[in-house]
Parts: sequence; C-alpha cells; structure tokens
Amino acid sequence: QMVGYLSGEVREAGERVRVALKNSGISIPPSHITVNLSPADIRKEGTAFDLPIAVGILKSLGHIPEESTENMMIVGELSLDGAVNPVKGILPLVKKAWEEGYKECVVPFKNRAEGEAIPGIRILGIASLSELLQYLKGGKSREEPPGCSDHLKPSIFGTEIFAPSTFSAEITFPDAGKPVSGPDGPENNACQETPDFSDINGQSAARRCAEIAAAGFHHLLLVGPPGSGKTMLAKRIPTILPPLTPKEILEVSAVYSVAGLLCEKRSLITSRPFLNPHHTITETALSGGGRMPRPGVVSLAHRGVLFLDEMAEFRQGVLELLRQPLEDKEIHIARLGGNYVYPADFILVGALNPCPCGFYPDLNRCRCTPSMIARYKRRISGPILDRMDLCAEVPRVTLKELRKGKNNESSAAIRKRVEKARRMQEERYRGRDFRFNADIPSQDMERYCKLGAAEQRLMERIYRSMQLSARAYFRTLRVARTIADLDGSEAIKEFHIAEAVSCRVTGVKYWEEP
Repeated sequence: QMVGYLSGEVREAGERVRVALKNSGISIPPSHITVNLSPADIRKEGTAFDLPIAVGILKSLGHIPEESTENMMIVGELSLDGAVNPVKGILPLVKKAWEEGYKECVVPFKNRAEGEAIPGIRILGIASLSELLQYLKGGKSREEPPGCSDHLKPSIFGTEIFAPSTFSAEITFPDAGKPVSGPDGPENNACQETPDFSDINGQSAARRCAEIAAAGFHHLLLVGPPGSGKTMLAKRIPTILPPLTPKEILEVSAVYSVAGLLCEKRSLITSRPFLNPHHTITETALSGGGRMPRPGVVSLAHRGVLFLDEMAEFRQGVLELLRQPLEDKEIHIARLGGNYVYPADFILVGALNPCPCGFYPDLNRCRCTPSMIARYKRRISGPILDRMDLCAEVPRVTLKELRKGKNNESSAAIRKRVEKARRMQEERYRGRDFRFNADIPSQDMERYCKLGAAEQRLMERIYRSMQLSARAYFRTLRVARTIADLDGSEAIKEFHIAEAVSCRVTGVKYWEEP
C-alpha cells in the first residue's frame, strides 16, 4: 500500500518493486506492507523512489542490517528484472546530500559520473538490485564493488573538499569558449567545427558591441537588413566569453541534470550554453513548468547566451515573459503543488529586421507602408527594449569588405581582451554576490561607477536630452564601466560614456516613426 500524495508513476513503484524483488530471488511473505513517503502534503513525482522503497522493505524484512544504510542516500529506478535505470537530477541530489552531511550515495551506474562531480562524498554506482543487496549485506569493510568510488582522487576540481557557496578558483578547460547548442548540444556538438569571429567580414561596430556584451555580460540587440550577418555574429559570441568557473559548472550542470539532458559520456557542462529557440516556442517551453515542472530554455541558457533570431516574430506573450528573468536572474514558477525557482542568468541576444521586408529606412528598397512598419515595431514592447544594454546596427556588407576577409580578428584575440576585463571585475567584486558589471546593484553604482565632475555633467545632459528611464540610466553606466575595463582604466572617462551611449542609440533610427 503506497501513501503520501503520490503521482501515478510513484504509485506504480509498488508493482515494480514487488516484481523486481521476486526476480532478484527475494520472496515477500503474505503480509500487509504500507509504504509512506513523507511529508504527506508534498506531491511525489518521478521514478527515483523505486530503489529506496525496495531497500526500506528489505530492511523491514530483515534481509539487510539496519545500520548498513546509515548516512547513505539511495536513489534509482527499478526495472522488473531488478536492473537499476538512470534518473534525472542526480547532480543536485548528491550536492544536497553532501551539504546535509551524508557520507555515501547509491546511484544508478549510468549516473555515476554525474554524481562524482561533487568531491568528498563516496559514490556507489550500481547496475542491479542484487548488486546493492550484496554490498549492504557485506558491510562497509568489504572490498569496493566495481561501481564504487570514494571520489577523493584528483579531478578537474582537485582533491580539496569545497563548499560550492565559497569555492571560486579559476580553471581552464580544453573546450572553454566553445558553444553548447540547444538541449541536445553537449554531445551532438562534439564533431562540429567551432565558429570563429574571423569568419565575419566588416561589421566593426557590431563586433565591438559583441565584445562589450561578452566582457560585462550585457544584453545585445542586433538590427539590420536580411543577410547582413546578424545570426552569424550572434552564434560566435560564446567563443569570446570567459570560461566557466567551477561554481558555474556545477550551477549549469545541475540545471541540465534536472532537465535530464546530461549523458553518461558527458556528465558536466564545461562550456557556456548557447540556446537558439524557434520563434514558435511556447511560453511554457521558454520559462519552464508543465505538469511535472522542469527547467525551460531561459534556465538551460543559464551562464550562457539566449539568442532570439527574428525577435519580432516571437509571440508578444513569450517576449514579455523575459521581463522578470532579465531583472531577477531567475525564473519563478507557481503551481498548485508548490513554487519552483530556477536560475536564469544569461546574455539575451536579439536579432531583428527593421521592418517586415527588412530594408527600412532605405525607402528605395522598402515596400512596407507606414502602418505596416509601425505595427511591426509594436511587437517589441518598450520595457523589453529598455532592458537591452546595447543596440548594434548590422548594415549590408560591401563587396570590398567581403573580399578582404582573411585578416579578420579571431575569437581567441578578442577573448584575451574579454578575459582581461573579466579579471578586473573579479578583483573588484571579490566577496560580493555578483561577478559581472551588468549585475551591479543600483545602490552600489556610486561605489563602482563613480564619475568625475565632467562625466557627471555629460550624463546629466544625456539623461535630459534622451529622456532616459532610471533603468536605462543605470544600464548605460554599467556599459561604460565595462568599456573602461576593456580599456584597462579604473576610472570612467567621458569617451567611455560617449561610446556606451552610442552603442545604445545606434539602432534608434530604425524605431523612429516612418
């Protein structure tokens, strides 16, 4: 008898466990067995309860000693033949077990590598119920089975047991800077050639805006006619981003683990994600949720890039969902069974045409009527545009620029400048709960974006003449801070502010009334 506010798949665990025990050579006496999953007011979903239920029954029947499972977390799905199948969310489960003081974790064998991402806790990867039963009967002093690891051996995190909330040492990975495309990207992207900024001809202004966006983790809007290279440029932004830190690797990998997108071959996401959803995406797919809440695209893009190609073609409801995660860096999902919070700290890169045909304001080629253009522009609301730190014009490339593309600057050269600016930010914000200029709280602007007398007068003129909102004012200062870091300057100068403003208003002419 299964009780405890259970979903259908958890309730079915009773039959799976009964048959798995029988096929593993364990007979259950004819008696009434009640399994209660507490607390009873929280809905239980998923198949990860199968193995702990089986172990609990075996302990109650006296097949294994009571003390054999002390300080042990057990998770896994059972097949009818007693085999243990992999489940989602192993990485955050093991991390939580370590934080709670558990010494050992029993996980499915195919999830073993994922669990070993957390050092300092013993991981036992098992393939069958019989294997676990044999281990628990033999006690902790017996030789380790093939799937057991103390995980105190050298790894990419070293041998030190660290607290994820405080560990921040920088490491370099072989694939640092390579994009991970889409939820299925970690393994499918391995054999693809890495894109590079050297492939882009011309577009010096857009390349500069992309560099600023990567250095300070700013949002970027690319506006230009069809075929000018907006998508090509956006897909190369991950190649100039600084590598993930160990703490960020755990954050991103935990999201992919909960979504069930980690595989046995690649148990950690070590490069920044790049998500490029189609414009027909639904609100639930973008934000996350569903009957069984799981992370959406905005969470899968955590610490990476979310690219919205043909941004004006997305449904308005989908775009408006981005307001909260762009400000709070997380997405809140409220359901009857509880509230869920997923991380959503990403760079938003949007690309769009200036009008339905794509050629406005070139009136010699644009065939759209004023009403068509105005209706097209209203698809992107003012609050969304106000949250874009940078706006870059991507004009049509000339034939001369196309022919002299061999000397284009590479992603590696740009990434060196970005990493230098990133190191300045790391030193400046050491001990704070934010790491990039784009995340500076408004109450700390005076401390980190202090202006001289001349710079204050310039910002006052800009604020009045451009009628900036308070949000736009602070975002302009954050961009100026990043430009100063790229310039190697601790002080924000007038020309840094001027460039920040020019990067913000470059595309304004596309949004003027025709």
